[in-house]
Amino acid sequence: MSDDKQFALTRPAYVGQAHLVVRDLDRVSDFYQKIIGLSVIEKSPNGQVLGVSGKPLLTLTTSQNAARAPSGAAGLFHTAFLMPSRSDLALWLTHVAHNNVQLQGASDHLVSEAIYLADPENNGIEVYRDRLPEEWAYQPDGTVAMATERLDLQALYDSAPKATFAKAADGTAIGHIHLQVGDIPKADAFYQDVLGLKIMARYPGASFFGSGAYHHHVAANIWNSRGAQARTENMTGLSGYSLKFNERAEFDKALAAIDKMEINTERQSDGVVLKDPWGIGLKLSA
Repeated sequence: MSDDKQFALTRPAYVGQAHLVVRDLDRVSDFYQKIIGLSVIEKSPNGQVLGVSGKPLLTLTTSQNAARAPSGAAGLFHTAFLMPSRSDLALWLTHVAHNNVQLQGASDHLVSEAIYLADPENNGIEVYRDRLPEEWAYQPDGTVAMATERLDLQALYDSAPKATFAKAADGTAIGHIHLQVGDIPKADAFYQDVLGLKIMARYPGASFFGSGAYHHHVAANIWNSRGAQARTENMTGLSGYSLKFNERAEFDKALAAIDKMEINTERQSDGVVLKDPWGIGLKLSA
């Protein structure tokens, strides 16, 4: 597997893991194992860590007082699982087709090909593959040309290798995380000025933030959540996610901005934990 297929992960910063709070732990975990192809790495009475080839990607936890988040709450729009290649995406498509999994959409975004669905508790999921960065069209200001065009699912299905999907391909990762937030200017300020990401694209009501010329590691929209307030502690859905820094200078710059803006943090041995303006947890580590 060559690095160009993991362009998202070689940038100065990238998404590591996501953490969802769920009501039915076994049912949701079973879905991510059987449908997405993740494997259980750790288990406790109230949680499981799932991943690929021993690399943790998704933590699921539950509690007796977990309250279902309303659809317009700030939190998750989708977790986006990045496949190493187009043939891996095609093979996964045959798997969901043969298991009658309901899809919510499929799009060609020029930079990527993406398929959308949801887990049993309606947490959004994107499964996608990137085109090579040299195939992307960059604007003079450094932003990238993205669109939402029809993806020919039949052609993708027909291109699949003659194999059976057993588990997610080695190298599968969380390529990006897409959030529901209450306010786009506030999101722009946080992700640019605090975390140092660059706006790579804008749609009406949405901004796409990337590190190192990637089309986006984080996106934020107000399509369902305009005016949403901070999440409460026991809400289901996205509790938090991690942003990992390949470049120490970028990590230090983010910490300096956090300190300057007097954002509350918890310093841990392996990183810094904070919350975004909507109460979504974020762990930064270098």
